[in-house]
Amino acid sequence: MAAADPRPLAELDEPTLVEACLAQQAGAFDLIVERHRRSVYLLCYRFVSNHEDASDLSQDVFLRAYRGLRSFRGHSSLATWLYRIGVNVCLNRVSAKTTLGKLTEPMDERQFIDVRAESPSERMLKDERGARVRAAIAQLPRKQRATLILRTYHEMSHQEIADVLGSSVGAVKANFFHALGNLKKLLAEKI
Repeated sequence: MAAADPRPLAELDEPTLVEACLAQQAGAFDLIVERHRRSVYLLCYRFVSNHEDASDLSQDVFLRAYRGLRSFRGHSSLATWLYRIGVNVCLNRVSAKTTLGKLTEPMDERQFIDVRAESPSERMLKDERGARVRAAIAQLPRKQRATLILRTYHEMSHQEIADVLGSSVGAVKANFFHALGNLKKLLAEKI
C-alpha cells in the first residue's frame, strides 16, 4: 500500500482521493459525496420527479459506491462511474407504473426563483406542462428514458452516455432518437 498523500483531502484529485478512501482515510469518502452529491441527486430526481424519493435514491447510489469502491478501476472518471451506479439504481427501483401514480414536484419548488414576471395562470400552465412531460418520460422504455435524461437534463455527450450505460455511441444515438419520437407520441396522446 502506498504512503498516504500529505496534502489536505480537498486538494486531492479523484484517483488519489479514491486511494485515500481505500486506505480508510477519515473524511475521504465524505469528500467524494460532497463533490458529487448534487449531480447524483439531480440524476435521481429526473427519474422520479420527487425530492424525497430522489434523496433516498441518492443515498442508495453512494452506499453502493462505498461498498463497491474496490471494484472501481479508473477506466472512466469517478463521476461516470457514479452516474452508471445512479442510472442502474434508478432503473432498477423505478418503473413507469409507480412513477405515474405519484404526484410530481417541479424541480424549482425548493429554489428561490423570481416569479413576479409571470402571472399565476401562466405559472400553473407551465407547471402542468412540466408534470405532463415528466409523466411521459416515465413511460419510456428504460434505456430510452436513461439516454434522454442524461442527454437533455445533464447535457452529456453521446460518448459520455455510452460510458455510463455501458453501450456503444451508435446505440445511444438510436435510443435518443427513438426516445424523442416516443415522447412526442406520448405527449400528443395527452392533448
